[in-house]
Amino acid sequence: MKTERTSELPAFFTQVIGSLPRPQMVRDLLTRREELSADDFRRTLDDCVRFAIRLQEQVGLDVISDGEWRRSHYIGEFLSRVGGFERCRPYEHQGESKVTDVVVRPMSAAEPVFADDARFLTQQTDRCTKFALPSPFLIAVRYWHEDHSSGAYPTMQHFMDHLAEILSAEARALLEAGIDIVQIDDPALTYFCDPRLTSGAEIHDERLRREWNAEEQFPRALTAINSIADGLQAEVHLHCCHSVYKRQSDVIGDYKPILPRLQDARVDRINLEFAYPQTGDVGDLALLPDHLSVGMGVVDVRTQQPQSAESIESLGAAGAEIISPKRIALNPDCGFAPGAGEPPTIDEAYGKLSHLVIAARRLRRRFVEKND
Repeated sequence: MKTERTSELPAFFTQVIGSLPRPQMVRDLLTRREELSADDFRRTLDDCVRFAIRLQEQVGLDVISDGEWRRSHYIGEFLSRVGGFERCRPYEHQGESKVTDVVVRPMSAAEPVFADDARFLTQQTDRCTKFALPSPFLIAVRYWHEDHSSGAYPTMQHFMDHLAEILSAEARALLEAGIDIVQIDDPALTYFCDPRLTSGAEIHDERLRREWNAEEQFPRALTAINSIADGLQAEVHLHCCHSVYKRQSDVIGDYKPILPRLQDARVDRINLEFAYPQTGDVGDLALLPDHLSVGMGVVDVRTQQPQSAESIESLGAAGAEIISPKRIALNPDCGFAPGAGEPPTIDEAYGKLSHLVIAARRLRRRFVEKND
């Protein structure tokens, strides 16, 4: 639901998806966290997060995150804080041999794990704030495996049900901390957009080699998301990206296969990608359910070359020809650095966000102010 504060956001309001690139100092700090006292680690990271917040204010964003600088990975930090996971499952991803976490013991979260992080953010800015949580479906498909997890959770559905319960409590704790927008990250929903996955073709990420059946799986994923969003006294965003890793996307495909399936989604806005080929097509917005607004991804986070303000404006304008400008926010396609080691630099992000803000101002003059 929109709140008094989010209702005041303008058409084409600007936001990040969540993460900003971490300077090397922040990466080093996250790596060395076990070497420092808890107080020293927190105090130093607080100073870093203040800088991330000030950068977003300086560039002119309407909605501010903490850059996710307290996380080494947008999902991994949650897993480490709730416990029950071990790194024991080998897999192949984009030609690299890796080992990933899977759930091996029941999770325990007696207290919300992100409340203090959220409270710090809201105390450092007077602008609208956003905090992102990973979705139950996303975590379930990536971190439940029959060979390792069935002792803790007999089925993936059991695991997803517990995740939804924990994340629902997290979302409510974010509100108590003063957060204005809760974002639920679920790039796994975009797997249903990729014809390679839905047809069973080989793909470069071994974790995705399974049956993808939208008729059966999508309703379960949406039920878990709705259990978090239902009754939440905040604006709720659902973010569906194409899983960027080292400037490459894991999946391809436009949003036509999933947008009609969001008719029963109890969220306010869906943040999508439109800024590069083989992702969303602006024409997809014709399928957006009437109760949903959109965060148009109009900045490509993968390439080093920043898009011009004119090209960003053009994408936003194309969207405004299909749905009301009042339903449109503007954002990068994805987080700049879902993992701490992603290659974009903070200066690259600042330049791209600067162009985003310029484009948003032009779009307001073009579509809103001339009609007032």
